[in-house]
Amino acid sequence: MKIDRSIRRKRKVRVKVKKQKNLLRLSVFRSNKYIYAQVIDDSKGATLVSFSDAKLGLEKRKEFKTRTDIAAFVGEEIAKKALKKKISKVVFDRGGYRYHGIVKAVAEGARKGGLEF
Repeated sequence: MKIDRSIRRKRKVRVKVKKQKNLLRLSVFRSNKYIYAQVIDDSKGATLVSFSDAKLGLEKRKEFKTRTDIAAFVGEEIAKKALKKKISKVVFDRGGYRYHGIVKAVAEGARKGGLEF
């Protein structure tokens, strides 16, 4: 039952995102341990840019006080990588998660880094 509800939420978000076919998708996944973000081209089915806080070293992770701060950093880094590949406009795919806390911090970090959505 719980899995069915989460799949339904994810599908509802994905349908709204896929209506904007010409734009790339900034997808966010949060596990209990790490935060992942990737820019995906759905027409090719390929990931163009990705970043995760799993790539950060222990010393770098200690610089941040909360997971929300880490999420904002992940958003900024994914924006920097996307801009290097000349990607400036994306559609934000929150993946069925509520738009608050960590997911919101990733989005705000990406906006701060220069992405438009």
